[in-house]
Amino acid sequence: MEVKKVTQKEQSRRLGTEPIPKLLRNLSIPAMIGMFVMALYNLVDTIFISWFVGIEGVAGVTIAFPVMLIIMAVAAAVGIGGASVISRRLGEGRGHEANQVFGNILTMIIIFSAFAFIGAFTYLEPLLSLFGATSETLGYAIDYMFPIMLGTIFFSFAFTTNAIIRSEGNARFAMMTMIIPSVLNILLDPVFIIWLDMGVQGAAIATVISQASVTVVVIRYFMMGKSTLAPSLGDFKPVYRVIKEVVIIGMPALVRQVAGSVMMIAINAMLLRFGTDFHVGVFGIVQRVAMFTLMPMMGILQGMQPIIGYNYGAKQYGRLKETVWLGLKVVTVFSVMVFLLVMIFPHWFMRIFTADPVTIEAGSDGMRIMFAAAILIGVQVVSGGIYQALGMAKEALLLSMARQVLFLIPLVLILPHFFGVAGVWLAFPVADVLAFTLSVVLLYRDRRIFLVRTKEDDVQPVQKQAVST
Repeated sequence: MEVKKVTQKEQSRRLGTEPIPKLLRNLSIPAMIGMFVMALYNLVDTIFISWFVGIEGVAGVTIAFPVMLIIMAVAAAVGIGGASVISRRLGEGRGHEANQVFGNILTMIIIFSAFAFIGAFTYLEPLLSLFGATSETLGYAIDYMFPIMLGTIFFSFAFTTNAIIRSEGNARFAMMTMIIPSVLNILLDPVFIIWLDMGVQGAAIATVISQASVTVVVIRYFMMGKSTLAPSLGDFKPVYRVIKEVVIIGMPALVRQVAGSVMMIAINAMLLRFGTDFHVGVFGIVQRVAMFTLMPMMGILQGMQPIIGYNYGAKQYGRLKETVWLGLKVVTVFSVMVFLLVMIFPHWFMRIFTADPVTIEAGSDGMRIMFAAAILIGVQVVSGGIYQALGMAKEALLLSMARQVLFLIPLVLILPHFFGVAGVWLAFPVADVLAFTLSVVLLYRDRRIFLVRTKEDDVQPVQKQAVST
């Protein structure tokens, strides 16, 4: 047992000693693979629903997706906020406090999951109606979300602990916690959707079972002493200052995900106003493709964050800056690749989901418009995550809100009045340009922290400190 503990502590120390390119590669590639496989099961869900239920089923799931985003938002906020705090505590050598943070995080998950479980029986149907479900799509939306809300504890635990495991430098196991449920979900989809003829409800049940399976794996990981973290029962007692710090740092992630939910509601509303349920279904397909293409860049960010947080806590600012520069270069390359693929092969993406020529053509046209400024997405993804990893909550919150809240949602509500359904698609590249501009302005303002390396970087702290929590 003691040998394992030493090994895990050394695993965390790598964040402050290993060469940055090697470290970023070792942390990012597992995260990218995990995110890729996790996005793949979302694609497979949609593929099965589209082929064996129809575009109406896809529309129903698309209407329900904002509710799922809210669940993911809370889990992501607690996980990312907690991971940032834990990685800095480990960098400062304050292991006991890291355990206390982890215990409080688990308590927060349990309380939230209890509220979601109750909500499945009380406010789900009126909530989906409020979010835009029509008489044709409400049944599909309820069938999908009811099992998901009952299984919130599994989703929340899996999402949150994944971020925590990465914060201690164990990228490979974090990758496995994403791959295991994703592969199982893909295997279970045909069983529940086709063979048991359960439609969209079958897709949801397959998802809940897959998340429950990884919950067992993660619990065993912590109980067997394979983690640097080992919270005691006393660490589960809520501590206000700990919860406050986690919430403040995780707030940008919460805002980003909730904004995604509000964005989906606004998009669905405008598509129904200027189009039909058909257009909601088409957007549901294109949105899954968009999420899939973002996964490599999210993986790079996940690899960067523990390195940045640890080295900031250890006052090794040269390593921090090297990580930022390298990460920005890599995500830009991925952004260019995504842009070229979507511009050249949009019909190929659509044919994965349907053979209907009308759906393929509508989706291809929308996809090209939506990805017109995809080259700029990488910098947006990374910039907010950098501020978040350092605990600079105000800047992280602003950048998290920028694309969806400040730019995209207003544009989605305005542009369709001039361009119809095409205005919904057009809102995305315009918002990308504006959000990219804001990201560059903030990074340039704080270039001494992130970008301009000095001789004193590894000797004394930079003057600009993280916003106090």
